[in-house]
Amino acid sequence: MIKVTRALLLVFLSVPACSHRGSTPSSSQSIDPRPPGTVLTADDIRASPGQSLEQLLLARVPGLTAVRAPDGRTILTLRGTTTLLGDDEPLFVVNGIALAPNSSSNLNAIDLHDIETVQVIRDAASTAAYGVRGANGVIIIRTKQP
Repeated sequence: MIKVTRALLLVFLSVPACSHRGSTPSSSQSIDPRPPGTVLTADDIRASPGQSLEQLLLARVPGLTAVRAPDGRTILTLRGTTTLLGDDEPLFVVNGIALAPNSSSNLNAIDLHDIETVQVIRDAASTAAYGVRGANGVIIIRTKQP
C-alpha cells in the first residue's frame, strides 16, 4: 500500500510539471522586447515632458534617492552610502562607455530626446562586470542610433 501511494504521488507531482513544457505564450501574454532591468524607454520620456532625467529616474526606480551636495549638484544614490571616502553615485554607462565622475552631473550631459532605454542594475552579480566602479550600482543608458 505504501509503495502504491508513493508511485501515485510521484505520478501526480510529475504530470503537472511536464504539462507546460514546450508551450508557447498565448496571445494574452505579451513578450516584453525591452532588456531586463529597463525602467525608462523613449516613449516614457516623451510622455513626461518638462521633467529631467533625474526626476524620471527618481519616480521609476525604487530606492533611488537624490541629495543636494554642498556645491549645488544633485547626487543620486542607488544602493545607499557604501563608502566613507569614495564616490556614492552609481556608475553611468552610455552606449557601453563608462562616464567618469564630474563636478556637475553626468545626467546633465545627456539629451533626453536621444535616449532609447535606461536600465538600472543594482545586484552584485550583474555589477561585477564593472568592477569596483559598479559597486554603487550601474545605470546603463542606450541612445538612439542613426
